[in-house]
Formats: sequence, C-alpha cells, structure tokens
Amino acid sequence: MEADFEEMRQLGANVVRIHLQLGRFMRSPAEPNEAALETLGRLVRLAERIGLYLDLTGLACYHKAEVPSWYDSLAEQDRWEVQARFWEAVAGRCAASPAVFCYDLMNEPVVPGDKGETDWLLGELGGKYFVQRISLDLAGRTPQQVAKAWIDRMAKAIRSRDGRHLITVGVIPWVQFFPGAKPLFYSQNVAENLDFASVHFYPETGKIDQAVTALASYNIGKPVVIEETFPLKCSVSELDEFFEKSRATACGWIGFYWGKTPDECRASNTMNDALTLAWLELFQTRARH
Repeated sequence: MEADFEEMRQLGANVVRIHLQLGRFMRSPAEPNEAALETLGRLVRLAERIGLYLDLTGLACYHKAEVPSWYDSLAEQDRWEVQARFWEAVAGRCAASPAVFCYDLMNEPVVPGDKGETDWLLGELGGKYFVQRISLDLAGRTPQQVAKAWIDRMAKAIRSRDGRHLITVGVIPWVQFFPGAKPLFYSQNVAENLDFASVHFYPETGKIDQAVTALASYNIGKPVVIEETFPLKCSVSELDEFFEKSRATACGWIGFYWGKTPDECRASNTMNDALTLAWLELFQTRARH
C-alpha cells in the first residue's frame, strides 16, 4: 500500500479512493472491529505523510461470500442501524485527520422497483458485486423518500463524530441510459445532506456528447466529481474529449490504478497493460494541467 500510494502521488494524483468492506469492520450488529479500525488509522496516517487525500467509500459488500449471514438476514431498519454504526466508527477514527477528502456512503446504491426484491446485492461483474440495494421493498414509499431517509440516517451517524469532512454517494448515471430519467440521489430534496455529487461515467464510443449532457443533469447547485472513469467503452482520445467537455460541470475526476507503473506497463506485452498505459499517460497529462 505504501508503494502504491507513493506511485500514485508521483503520477500526479491527489485523491485515492479506498473501499471499506462492511464485513471486515463490523464483528456483529453492534460491535465494530477494532483491529480493522486501527489498520484504517494507519492508512490515514500514511496518506497524511505522503500528501494524499482519501475518498473513504463504505458499506461495501463486493465479495458476496464474505458478507456476514447475520447482516443479510436483517430487516431494512436494522440493516440501516448497522450501517450507521459502521459510519460512526469510521468517522470517529478519521475525524481529526486532514487527509480525509470525503466519506462516500455506499458505492452505487439503488432502490427496488414496485414489486420488491429478495437480494441486497445485484449486478455481478467479474465475480464481484459493486451495486447494493438500500431497501428491498418500497412499502408504499416513493424512491425519493427511501433514498432521502437512508442518506439522512447515514449523514446523521457521520456528523455525530465528524462535523467537518465532506459527505457524498457515488452513483450510476442512469440518466445516461434511460431517456427522460432524472437523478434520484441527486434530486434537490434527496441530496440535502450531501456536500457534493459523485457520478461514475464510462463514456461510450460515438456518444461523448450524450455523456456530457447526462452529466449536466447532476448539477444541482453542488460541486460535481466524476468519481469513476476509464476508457472501458471508448478510446483514450474520446475519454480525453469527455474530460475537456465535462469541465463545464465537473470539478474533479478519479480513475483507476492497479499497482503497475507506466514503466512496468511498457515492459509488458499484454493488451490490458497497453490500455492501462494509455490511460495513465492521459492521467499524467491532465494532472499537469
């Protein structure tokens, strides 16, 4: 981790996103894992020493097999209380550090449809589950009511321990894929207790302007950060075009680093490393400006 932090700093990064797995930080519904919190404290001190800020993304359940069975068996409000205790513990450990950029409440949360659901996780990708439901049943509520109630509960937990660091939630830009759709978590009322908008954009070839238009819908009078991006569905030059055109809305961009430096990628002969190299070179060019 220390080597990776040093390498990212040398590439020109100033923020590193860290994904905290709930199952590692909560021993039971009421008991945080003190050993995990101590390791987090060490990580925060490392960021302070190297000169990086941390985007602490929480409540992750990416590895389904590692999600505690007791957690998935909880009813909605009990699950929210566990999530609130997680955030109280994390914020309590990190509140005094100048290296914390923000707390991201959850990676890509969603709400159920009218028919209800039975599984908290969805959208398996490469053996991991990056998308998580915050409710299984609307129970007569609107999606906006559920999203706001959940955000407000998590924000209250954080603010009970940390009154100064930023709070956000990283979302999938459904507006990009469904014509006429409007942001849920970043509608005016729902986002009351969020300090800035975090959106995950992977522009598609030939649809750069469409992505830029979708991004603009998240401008609700709060700063906007593109919290995830990569040339996954477009060329590197098209991603650069997206960066330039998105400057009218976004004030920050976060990409990916997998632990291989540009020199290490150049020494490789794989397509994946060639793509990563092109991305890192673009990142370095943009970071200089």
